Amino acid sequence: MPSKPALDRARVVAAAVVVADREGIDRLTLRALAAELRTSPMAIYHYLPDKEAILDAMVDAVFDQIGLPEVGAPWREVVATRAHALRAVLRAHPWATALMDSRTSPGPATLLHHDRTIEALSVAGLSRATIGHVGAVVDAFVYGFAIQEAALPFAGPETVSESVGAIIDAEVAGRYPHLSAFAADHVLVDGYDFGDEFAFGLDLILDGLERHQAARP
Repeated sequence: MPSKPALDRARVVAAAVVVADREGIDRLTLRALAAELRTSPMAIYHYLPDKEAILDAMVDAVFDQIGLPEVGAPWREVVATRAHALRAVLRAHPWATALMDSRTSPGPATLLHHDRTIEALSVAGLSRATIGHVGAVVDAFVYGFAIQEAALPFAGPETVSESVGAIIDAEVAGRYPHLSAFAADHVLVDGYDFGDEFAFGLDLILDGLERHQAARP
């Protein structure tokens, strides 16, 4: 039988992310984490003292996956690239959406991500106030979209027809004709992907920020 890999902090955090991805953050307990690692709960305390420390480390690991913005790139490119990367990470780790900006002990990857983002936007010519607007508005959109996307009753274009068809049956179609027509003419057409709304919404926000930036004295 092959020996277990040596336990260390990185393995504990990676295993915690695996458990949360597979079972949800509410099912992440020290006992479940120990079972994933094939060790005892007490062994985990040697690397992380409690569940709050584990959550801090997990969020930091997720921030590390987003990537750092390119300093010197145009601000719109910086914001768009970061938004798409953040959405991709949240799709991979849905449990993280509610935790990303809630931790009071952010780790080094989290702090570096925010620091480099501010640097990139400052070098691109945005004022401190505008950087604040960008962070608040764009992140609210990305996190909100991630929550909505994760809650949909279908898991992509392949399952839209089956899921929506089960909702809009003949009886519903007769009682709610406009909803039925919208589903038939928009949602159930070939190529429909709710995820496309992300790029549309992000462009609207970036267009508004561009007008705001252009109107500055």
